[in-house]
Amino acid sequence: MRVGFVGLGAMGVHMARNLHRAGLLAAVWNRTPEKARALAAELNVQSPPTLAALGASVDAVVTCVSADADVLEVVQELSKTLPQGALVLDCSTVGAETARKAAELLAPRGVEFLDCPVSGGVEGARDATLAIMVGGTESAFDRARPILAALGKTLTHFGPTGSGQAAKATNQIMCAGIIEAVAEAMAFARAQGLPLDKIVDTLGKGAGSSWYFVHRAPNMVRGAFPAGFRVRLHAKDLTICRDMAARFGVALPVVERMLAEYAELVARGYGDEDISATFRLKSELFEPQRPNGATGR
Repeated sequence: MRVGFVGLGAMGVHMARNLHRAGLLAAVWNRTPEKARALAAELNVQSPPTLAALGASVDAVVTCVSADADVLEVVQELSKTLPQGALVLDCSTVGAETARKAAELLAPRGVEFLDCPVSGGVEGARDATLAIMVGGTESAFDRARPILAALGKTLTHFGPTGSGQAAKATNQIMCAGIIEAVAEAMAFARAQGLPLDKIVDTLGKGAGSSWYFVHRAPNMVRGAFPAGFRVRLHAKDLTICRDMAARFGVALPVVERMLAEYAELVARGYGDEDISATFRLKSELFEPQRPNGATGR
């Protein structure tokens, strides 16, 4: 199967490389052409000048872009040239309704669409250990398995189109609560004068540990927050969660709190930092109350 990849961001570039290692990657495309041409030269694959040209040259396309409008724009262009029977696997995080609209755009050409959002961070994309949540037909999921298996270790079909995005929204709410708790706990530990490196090493093996604690609490120790999952992107995802919950007349407290914190971080110029940067705000809670003689380490 000849696979094209669209969207060579922090996650996408690793995912494209993993498809290449599996012998599946035929072409890449990115909104910034220079990035696509550089990766194409590195991997000895094609770099078509347009999405339509890419669609005409492959049997399946994996997309990983930033926003709902981007997904629909990409799918609209691909729909012009993809052959009947082709697959589009969208690994972006967007609304379930956007996934259904994308499927509708492709259906007249006999092209099947799967919403395949992923979780596992840049590390998971690099190591091909992503958890992939899939919505679409069972038959399309079965055909897509070789592609998905090159990208992740956990592949789960949740139901019809949009189900993958609903599962990812669930994941994003969990991430919001966990990163908030980790940042709050680390700020508390620092205010107590505890050695934070030892806290990470010890509590990372305890009952309260999590992926985010093990992999992102070290950012808080260093006071540096290199982008793994950017604040502004998680804010975008949580806005999707807010909208989906609002259809039930529900406001989710964790979502609302983290959207407010992310808005503050963006306003201060930290929107492109990792979401562990919420530690900046949690630390400030303790500044006036820190006991005399207690120092953070």
